[in-house]
Amino acid sequence: MSLAIFDLDNTLLSTDSDHAWGEFLLEQGAVDPVAYREANDQHMAAYEAGTLDILAYLAIALKPLAENSPEQLAAWHQQFMASKIEPHILPRGEELVARHRSRGDTLLIITATNRFITGPIAERLGIDDLIAVEPEVVDGRYTGRVKGTPSFQEGKVQRLEEWLADKELTLDDAWFYSDSHNDLPLLEKVDHPVAVDPDPTLREVAEARGWRIISLRD
Repeated sequence: MSLAIFDLDNTLLSTDSDHAWGEFLLEQGAVDPVAYREANDQHMAAYEAGTLDILAYLAIALKPLAENSPEQLAAWHQQFMASKIEPHILPRGEELVARHRSRGDTLLIITATNRFITGPIAERLGIDDLIAVEPEVVDGRYTGRVKGTPSFQEGKVQRLEEWLADKELTLDDAWFYSDSHNDLPLLEKVDHPVAVDPDPTLREVAEARGWRIISLRD
């Protein structure tokens, strides 16, 4: 039995759920239509370039969670899943997860997107274990702050090491599937790094190092 780790956005999904949530909030009129769209697009570009200031981004991304009631957020998320996520769940991604499940592997999603967004997506994919950015909750409401280390770049490695220690597991013979060069710190830690529909930087590294490159797109 091995550990099979999956990035989520643009790996098992054909979209970025964090950016899609921002677009959804704009459609609901829940955020400033000019400033929020500009910030959402700028941070997406910075992520793709590998220059994202994750804490500055989270200060903006988590603010709507603090500004709305849990009931409103839950209702929105249900609509979001139907309109923005379900059409982007990749069947070949589900098949990949199923193959690892049939082998008895431990399944884990690790993502730089926050748990509010990604928890229901992991549940939809049938993956119980999730490492995500943790929004702080006080008295049943989000505060707009992040709790602990964001699971981004080197932070993914740190959070994974903590998770492994808690589960009494190791990275022996582990797999990690990702599309992004932001995940190179973790890809370099596993025995089976797999580039999934990789961005140009990750593709170049994967080709140079002889890593497996696959596509889950039609």
